[in-house]
Amino acid sequence: MTLPTLFVPHGGGPCFFVDPDGGPSDAMWQPMEDYLAGLIASLPERPKAILLVSGHWEESAITLHTGTRPGLLYDYYGFPEHTYHLRWDASGAPDLARRAAALLNRAGFETREEHERGWDHGVFIPMKVAVPNADIPLVQMSLRADLDPADHIAIGRALAPLRDDGVLIVGSGMSFHNLRVRGEAAVERSRQWDEALTAAVTDDDPTRRAERVANWASLPHAKFAHPREEHLLPLMVALGAGGDGSAVRDHASNVLGWDISGYRFD
Repeated sequence: MTLPTLFVPHGGGPCFFVDPDGGPSDAMWQPMEDYLAGLIASLPERPKAILLVSGHWEESAITLHTGTRPGLLYDYYGFPEHTYHLRWDASGAPDLARRAAALLNRAGFETREEHERGWDHGVFIPMKVAVPNADIPLVQMSLRADLDPADHIAIGRALAPLRDDGVLIVGSGMSFHNLRVRGEAAVERSRQWDEALTAAVTDDDPTRRAERVANWASLPHAKFAHPREEHLLPLMVALGAGGDGSAVRDHASNVLGWDISGYRFD
């Protein structure tokens, strides 16, 4: 069975685990946490493995983590001490990493391997919610540092065969990522951006969909929503891997005045 691909919001820092008793300390994160908690149950079958690209890892060439038991990289600042001791002990999947690299090489993309870097919070924070028992192996893949949108869509396309083998391909980022603007100053422009992005992502014509999303910078308030686009590029990979199937917005929430969306490609 072919699994869908996903673009999911990973929140802000360890937002779902700020309360030491479990759960977010601010109710605004609860809809996002609920969405992530239901991801695996929403799939047609349980994944054998996950390939995840996070907005928090960039390399000059696409790099795949080949470690068997990666540690965690607590790459956030100013949060309670207990959030620097969170655990998510899923195993890596080096064989999957190398198969993904082979698919990318065949498509003309340079790849590298890495086995020492810890999983960043774009991995372990959403996955700790989605897979709380850490019982699905995971491979993290980097973005390419040039952040070329069309190439990242093509990278996703190259990885699409993995879907037929029970691999869930996940882009982890944020559909809106301007941390400096909050509240009323963000509301209207965020709404217009989100509507335009969603219209592009869910275009019924797959070719036009890819073209519109690759040309994201022309959408209303694009650079307001993403002063730098690293948190949007995982969407390109998920969209490319999704192929010609349907595309839907399957999550909507509002955080700090930002409209936040998640997308699914079947």
